[in-house]
Amino acid sequence: MADISQTAPWREMGLRDSEYELIKARLGREPNYTELGMFAVLWSEHCAYKHSKRLLRTLPTKGPGVLVGPGENAGVVDIGDNLACAFKIESHNHPSAVEPYQGAATGIGGIVRDILAMGARPVVLLDSLRFGPPDDPKTRFLFGGVVSGIAGYGNCLGIPTVGGEVFFAKPYAGNPLVNVLCGGIMKHEDLHRGGAYGVGNVVMVVGHSTGRDGIHGCTFASDVLDEDSESKRSNVQVGDPFMEKLLIEACLEMMACGAVVGIQDMGAAGLTSSCAETAARAGTGLVIDVGKVPMREEGMNAYEVMLSESQERMLLIVGSDKVDEVKRIGAKWGLHAAEIGRVTDSGNLEVLHNGNLEASIPVSLLAMGAPEYTPGAREPEYLRKTRELKDESVRTPEFSEMKEILLELLASPNIASKEPVFRQYDYMVRTDTVEGPGRGAAVVRVKGTKKGLVFTTDCNGRLIYLSPKSGAAWAVTEAALNVAVTGAKPLAITNCLNFGSPENPEVFWQLKEAVRGMGEACQALETPVTGGNVSLYNESDGVAIYPTPIIGMLGLLEDIEKRITPGFKSAGDLVAVLGKVWGDVRSLSGSEYLEVVHGMVAGDPREPDLELARGIIEVLNEGAREGVFSSAQDLSEGGLLVALAESCIHGEGGARGCVMSPKALGCGGREGIRADAMLFGESNTAVLVSFPANCEEQVSHICRRQNVPLSVIGRVQSSALAVETCGGLRVLEVPAEEIAQAYSRGLEDSLKS
Repeated sequence: MADISQTAPWREMGLRDSEYELIKARLGREPNYTELGMFAVLWSEHCAYKHSKRLLRTLPTKGPGVLVGPGENAGVVDIGDNLACAFKIESHNHPSAVEPYQGAATGIGGIVRDILAMGARPVVLLDSLRFGPPDDPKTRFLFGGVVSGIAGYGNCLGIPTVGGEVFFAKPYAGNPLVNVLCGGIMKHEDLHRGGAYGVGNVVMVVGHSTGRDGIHGCTFASDVLDEDSESKRSNVQVGDPFMEKLLIEACLEMMACGAVVGIQDMGAAGLTSSCAETAARAGTGLVIDVGKVPMREEGMNAYEVMLSESQERMLLIVGSDKVDEVKRIGAKWGLHAAEIGRVTDSGNLEVLHNGNLEASIPVSLLAMGAPEYTPGAREPEYLRKTRELKDESVRTPEFSEMKEILLELLASPNIASKEPVFRQYDYMVRTDTVEGPGRGAAVVRVKGTKKGLVFTTDCNGRLIYLSPKSGAAWAVTEAALNVAVTGAKPLAITNCLNFGSPENPEVFWQLKEAVRGMGEACQALETPVTGGNVSLYNESDGVAIYPTPIIGMLGLLEDIEKRITPGFKSAGDLVAVLGKVWGDVRSLSGSEYLEVVHGMVAGDPREPDLELARGIIEVLNEGAREGVFSSAQDLSEGGLLVALAESCIHGEGGARGCVMSPKALGCGGREGIRADAMLFGESNTAVLVSFPANCEEQVSHICRRQNVPLSVIGRVQSSALAVETCGGLRVLEVPAEEIAQAYSRGLEDSLKS
């Protein structure tokens, strides 16, 4: 094995000098070039979580329904009737920044294979996207490419993209976020894991051939974006969704016939990660010959084959008596199914190329030996200024201005209908979608049962920026309430932690505080973390993104026919708030209203009332079982008045309006109450519901039992959204048509302007 040169190639591969010295010390020698490349990819931030692993250990990961938690390809949660749901969210941020179509497309391909590797059939996709201001030509280019990539890959796979979210803000201008979630369904006995068990078992590669695309993709994802990033397009993988569709069917058939002992997606770090991680989990070793790997380019050496991130490939550990069966199934689906090595008891990953030894590394060192860093943490200086949000610093609009404010908010690209996005997605394929994108959390039926699975992704980066701990707790709470307004019980979360450089003490403080807030909320709401992804170094030209820990939440409806749906149903229904709307200036912290109307990103968001949130969830679950609620809508971006407007927009029949008469408007009430904060504040532990007048006592009884405040604030009517004071003075009235028009055209107009 040849020695490396003295030109510090490890630095070019993303390793620190200290890490290179550690490798030499633990190996007892200098690594050769192939070995160095293998260490570089598996010790990258993207694969090794060097700055976050210690923090992640503090999160709650166990619960009565958790079958598989963090550490495997995806988390798995019991949903009853001997069925389980595998789900996970991951990022493809940097690839999407330089090659938006392929970056987003291969992000979809990768997360689908993670679910497949657990033995589940992938059945849903969601996408959580962040871009710069929509009037920026670069944003439009990235937005168009990313959405097209998600649609192009997901639609071809025949997996419905049922939900997600899109948010626009200046800090994402140079570094967009592309987070994608996939969920799958399986029987308990079909659960598979990514372990190379059984000495003598055969190592096989199934799927696409291997090329030079994506080499060092994970080290590229572990660095900040700069003016040289465009030159790294070759680090972005190229996807083939039709090949992936075949791969899904083939792998499911291979697992069903009992041929598969272990299975692992070949994603980040390609063959290196899949081999090292499967062997490390099992405490075994592997010997492979890369000359036996099907290749689509001539002259590839061991370094290139081990680091290639070519898509649509899976690593299988197969019993020696099942190899021919795997090959037969592979041929049936038109896929390569190549025998490349065997499981050993050596504890090493030995790489041969046509019989010549190219690398020999202990798998524990390669997969689990990367150093863990705990850099200094310092509260950001900007918080001293942003926390100074006082009543006198924000002008309270007159009621005569409220109509235009509401229409402006509904047309804001962060609130407006995302139909320009989701109309490109096939969200009805497989015919199991019960509630698709555009109306809150997505609902899909579980075939053969009465059950429904509910999925959502949520996070307001502005709130995390202003208060990482409370903002992250809000993200978990919002996701849980978004699931619960369907009547579903929140079960668990998967997270994608998108932050800037952890080597910046202020960014690391944001990360620490966000993980702390997330952990407290998950503990209180009994929604354990089953896995996810950490994406650091999200910076461009020295500017970090808003800290953005995306929460993907899974919920369960025991009877899909008893779900609560969005939108008012019948004129005369009562409209009420479950929980508490604060209505003071602090509730405007980080709100869309504050930025759009006043040009401010400021405030000190209060923490969510987690006990109250638990009570609201119980009220919604019980109310769904008893069938008392006509509709439910969570309060998030835009606050109470926007939630009322959206309930009008999604209303059925003539129920396209509402008369609201909150006690805090014109009737005294608590000290410090402001009309704009009551109507547009977002820091509220509350949900908007409607129900028939004859159900009021029943709803009140449920709320009293759970100690949840119930405030009836109005009635459903036709044709207009109106606000009255307690004295009956109508201070705001907006026709339903104007509301719907502003909401439907907002995003499209923003992208055209």
